[in-house]
Amino acid sequence: MGAVLALVGLRAEAQSLIGEVLCGSKAEIHAKLTRQFGAVKTGAGLRGPEAVMEIWTNPKSGDWTLVQTYVEGRSCIVAMGEYWEDLTPIEAPETAG
Repeated sequence: MGAVLALVGLRAEAQSLIGEVLCGSKAEIHAKLTRQFGAVKTGAGLRGPEAVMEIWTNPKSGDWTLVQTYVEGRSCIVAMGEYWEDLTPIEAPETAG
C-alpha cells in the first residue's frame, strides 16, 4: 500500500467514504501506475458517456487499483487493494427446453 503514500503528491479533488480520491492527468496517473508500481491495465468498462472505469493490477504483488478516467483527460484513483485474483468466467449450463 506504499502506492497510496507515493501518490499523495498528486492533487486531491474529491472526498469520499474511502478517503481521499487522488486525481491527475490520465498520462500522469497511468505512467505512475506502470513505472513506479509495475501495474498493467487488466480491464475496463464504460461508466456512462463521460467516464471509463479501469482496473490496474500488479501480477507479481497482487495489488490492484480502480481508476476512473474522464473524457477530458483527467483520471482519479478511487480505490486500491491487495490480493487481486483473476477469475475465468464460468459458462452457464444449457437448459433443456
